[in-house]
Amino acid sequence: MTYKVLISKKALKFLNSLPEKSQRIVRNKLKILQEDPYPSKRGDKEKLTLPDYELYRMHIARTFTVFYRIRGNEVKILDLMTIEMAHKKYGRL
Repeated sequence: MTYKVLISKKALKFLNSLPEKSQRIVRNKLKILQEDPYPSKRGDKEKLTLPDYELYRMHIARTFTVFYRIRGNEVKILDLMTIEMAHKKYGRL
């Protein structure tokens, strides 16, 4: 099954603010979500169970964190930030 990957304006703004090399790394990693958005043995994706809904987190190159949701055949990128920013904003989920 192929998933449609959608990205929020906030996440897209952050992505576009990155240097070209970082943008390329992040975009290539986000493409993986089209084929396999669920956690696997590779360990870069994790399911976070929150009181209201399920949220997924993926680390990219030990530098960035992506938070996303899966609904049907769509993957919605909700937030993209550095790992340090994620720890400050969300704590260690």
